[in-house]
Amino acid sequence: MILFATGLMAAACGGAGQQGLAYPETAKVDTVDVYFGTRVPDPYRWLENDTSAATAAWVEAENKVTESYLSKIPFRKALLERLTRVADYERIGAPSVHHGKYYFSKNDGLQNQNVIYVQDGPESEPRVFLDPNKLSDDGTVALTGLSFSNDGKYTAYTISRSGSDWTEIYVLDTETGRLLDDHIVWAKFTGAAWQGDGFYYSAYDVPQEGKEYSNVNENHKVYYHKMGTPQSQDRLVFEDKAHPRRFVSVSVDEDETMMFLYESGEGRGNTLSVKDLRKPGASFVPMATDMDYQYSPMEVLDGKIYLYTNYGAPKGRVMAATPDKPGVDQWEEVVPEGDAVLSGAQIIGGKLLLTYDKDAANRAYVYTPEGRLLHEIDLPSLGSVGFSGNKDSKECFFTFTSFTIPGAVYSYDMEANTYRVYRAPKVDFDTDGFVTEQVFYTSKDGTRIPMFLTYKKGLEKNGDNPVYLYGYGGFNISLNPSFSSMRIPFLESGGIYAQANLRGGGEYGEEWHLAGTKMHKQNVFDDFIAAAEYLIAEKYTSKDKLAIVGGSNGGLLVGACMTQRPDLFRVAVPQVGVMDMLRYHKFTIGWNWASDYGTSEDSKEMFEYLKGYSPLHNLKPGTVYPATLVTTADHDDRVVPAHSFKFAATLQECNGGSNPTLIRIDSKAGHGGGKPMGKVLEEQADIYGFIMYNLGMDLKD
Repeated sequence: MILFATGLMAAACGGAGQQGLAYPETAKVDTVDVYFGTRVPDPYRWLENDTSAATAAWVEAENKVTESYLSKIPFRKALLERLTRVADYERIGAPSVHHGKYYFSKNDGLQNQNVIYVQDGPESEPRVFLDPNKLSDDGTVALTGLSFSNDGKYTAYTISRSGSDWTEIYVLDTETGRLLDDHIVWAKFTGAAWQGDGFYYSAYDVPQEGKEYSNVNENHKVYYHKMGTPQSQDRLVFEDKAHPRRFVSVSVDEDETMMFLYESGEGRGNTLSVKDLRKPGASFVPMATDMDYQYSPMEVLDGKIYLYTNYGAPKGRVMAATPDKPGVDQWEEVVPEGDAVLSGAQIIGGKLLLTYDKDAANRAYVYTPEGRLLHEIDLPSLGSVGFSGNKDSKECFFTFTSFTIPGAVYSYDMEANTYRVYRAPKVDFDTDGFVTEQVFYTSKDGTRIPMFLTYKKGLEKNGDNPVYLYGYGGFNISLNPSFSSMRIPFLESGGIYAQANLRGGGEYGEEWHLAGTKMHKQNVFDDFIAAAEYLIAEKYTSKDKLAIVGGSNGGLLVGACMTQRPDLFRVAVPQVGVMDMLRYHKFTIGWNWASDYGTSEDSKEMFEYLKGYSPLHNLKPGTVYPATLVTTADHDDRVVPAHSFKFAATLQECNGGSNPTLIRIDSKAGHGGGKPMGKVLEEQADIYGFIMYNLGMDLKD
């Protein structure tokens, strides 16, 4: 690839008159990339420099235009107030037991971050163990993980600042809660894996100043930190110099008998090695060496290593290995692949707790360690379940949620196969007044696709109902039923929330995933477009009442669909999306997505395929695009904001209609995780306000 670049040229935006909006004048450069003989202009390349004064000025100017537009939405304030009210309910996580104490997270309602509580027994009075809200004045420091040393003496916790993927590790004295001097910086995609008087973690070298949130992340390394020593003395445990663009990490079982080493990032799965810690001087022995499949140790039980894998089983199975016969070809099958997708596998109380996805909703079963089915757990409804418990504990808890049921916590008796409500929230929302149905529709190539629809009881299929259509379709991620208070005002006002389970996800296993990757990525967009066409054909809605929304890979989905079928949607909201498919792999960890996308450097065929759907490269001058609100944030180092910056600038230039084409750029925020409640509420009020206003809706209480 050859790069040509010269200076800046000023260019007026062609859509400056849209609904009276005066967009900023975005400068252009005559940068051109050449791929396999094809010249591809990149006139807004300068916006990739996220720390320049010019980019900062552009961000400020764009936010002013967006704020001016949003401020004129008549129900904006009332919508924020309603969202605040419905979000103000107690949210509690399932307890986890460590050294006889019960730890759980709780949010009183509008706290920026969840607080960690501890209690001496399941019914004892809780007390605060760690309050992340005290870590920053504005709530932008988020707790991302807890890890207890195996002797119970220490508790490591990880934090993220302003939504970044960069991780810091701190350590508390578990008994007193006193913060110790141990502090790890520039860690990433890691927790603390305890062994002895210290822990393992994964980190990168200190990044170049000013490029902390954009430069490519390379040479991930595993270190061991001994308590009471500075980070500069931490011991390098593992690095793979031959493969700088891999993630590396380790885990240690609770009894500190086995340590596992993982490498990932160059395929759809991970390699796996094991070290027998009972043998002094032992080294890592490979268990699985390819990255095309997932290999995930569950627990070590009675000398056996239990693992989840989709190797030889696209829908997943449970296997067992022994340290003396660690190779994948020597593993014993415990629970074979079934008709549904194995999406969760744990050992609790000496039994296997397995969660399956059947048509994108969870089912749960209990098996013996030998693989004999004991019973199915009769869950409350179609929804999502998550279990909590230890391998030796008889106590088991689970959380359950659906589109209309907020997350409740249940205490589960594995012997009797019964459960009771342990803690349940109350929310300002009439759950009985709404219904969820699952429908199936046919995509362009005849594939049957599931979709969940949630709406008010008594809805008339008159072709005039507003629809919020959401999708993702990538990276083997399943969209299961879940509750969000943010949807409530939209549903109360007569809207339909539609969630499509597209190819590329994990709903039907690895084959379903692969059908939406690389040269098959168009299937994902076809599935989403077909969902919209189904909703219109079945009289749920019309083109003028249809909004599409998605984040990250889902932002790519929205960007691709609005450029391929701009006539089909009234509103589009691509959130923190991957919009430049030719250069995505050149920033932070973008290279990790090549297993799903391929890259523009792979081959001429792959380049042409990517260019054929890349949202940035398929905006056409004079086209009437949907009312669009692009969202991103200044600390997003997962999908760097340059994607959204360049897409928004090009969209404003190309849009030939009167629909608004805006970008909302949040500050001190990242890809979405750990965002304080205040910022979440403001962002969601703006997104739903933009959607409802452009769909002609009124806010109803």
